[in-house]
Amino acid sequence: MYALAAGAAGVSLFALALPAEAKIVYTPAHINIGGGRVGIDLNHDGIADFFIYVNISSGDCASTLLTRPAQQSNGVVEYGLGEAALKGNRKVGHDSPFGSSGFMAARSDCSQSHSWGPWVNVNKAYVGLKFLIKGKVHYGWARIKMTHVHVGAILTGYAYETIPNKRIYTWPIKTDNVEESDSGPGASLTNPIPATPQPASLGILALGVPGVPLWRRKESVLVGN
Repeated sequence: MYALAAGAAGVSLFALALPAEAKIVYTPAHINIGGGRVGIDLNHDGIADFFIYVNISSGDCASTLLTRPAQQSNGVVEYGLGEAALKGNRKVGHDSPFGSSGFMAARSDCSQSHSWGPWVNVNKAYVGLKFLIKGKVHYGWARIKMTHVHVGAILTGYAYETIPNKRIYTWPIKTDNVEESDSGPGASLTNPIPATPQPASLGILALGVPGVPLWRRKESVLVGN
């Protein structure tokens, strides 16, 4: 009977110890996107999900800013001829128009007068992203600040929704002379961390379900001390 009561109590306590799941994981950054390639690893699993880079040619007088999926299943939000420069409070989800071209802006000569693309004359905006985690679709964004000659840029942060197939919203963009906040609605700077309740004594376990209030009381005392 003692063993059965302890086992029943263990099941009850296990049900109370569900993992604490984060919703949005945000990573602050300040990376200059120059002539090289910058990888974005949204979920920090050691594998790049996207690459942002400036392709420079013709004696530094022709350059193109691009975001490219690192895997074929990934995608970026595109409108018209290139990658959308999303403003604040914009949704990224299953009904967003995803593509793989990643074209943002281009410049064709040294006079800097021939530039085109959806990101030309954009100060700050978001790239909408879609990628897979264990075969399930997740949505996210990368925040970009444009700098010189319409194609220079700085990656200032990125985030993704940990719940599969759930949409994510870009954060509000403040005025040009104020940096964007490093926090937003539902943001978490850490990965999901399992809850670790205080261990209950065998005496409390033997009480089964009636012992749960005592276990909670014991836990609160331990935390208070």
